[in-house]
Amino acid sequence: MSIEVGSIVEGVVSGITNFGAFVNLPEGKVGLVHISEVADVYVNNVSEFLKEQDNVKVKVLSVDEKGKIALSIKRAQEKKQEEQSFEKKPFEKKNFEPRPAASKPAGGFSRSAAGPRFNNATASFEDKLSRFLKDSDERLTDLSRKTDSKRGGRGGGRRR
Repeated sequence: MSIEVGSIVEGVVSGITNFGAFVNLPEGKVGLVHISEVADVYVNNVSEFLKEQDNVKVKVLSVDEKGKIALSIKRAQEKKQEEQSFEKKPFEKKNFEPRPAASKPAGGFSRSAAGPRFNNATASFEDKLSRFLKDSDERLTDLSRKTDSKRGGRGGGRRR
């Protein structure tokens, strides 16, 4: 079995470093699984996930002109999980029913204790953008008022 890019092969972990793990492959070749390709989660220490002499399935990512082989354990597992999920659950078309609309006054606004509230479901893009810009401007104005009052207003620092 030749080692080709994209193929999934089995190997044995021969060494662990702080940047990855070396894996002995068929035909006496050795490849490297980089620390970022060990698992789907953040890997701080490779030895928490792998031990020497572990049998692993790896996907061949690349083989460069010098013969260096880049491998991935997590991508080999993704392929395996995707195949299983397709076998178990064929695609089903689901019928979704829309939620009943709440009764609101015309214009997309409703009154509450906090003031007028914007209804995103019935508003056009331009209305949503306009509302966003208005809210953003109000928030920036409030923020600048609060920070100016803490600094003693506009006009620089303290003088003695």
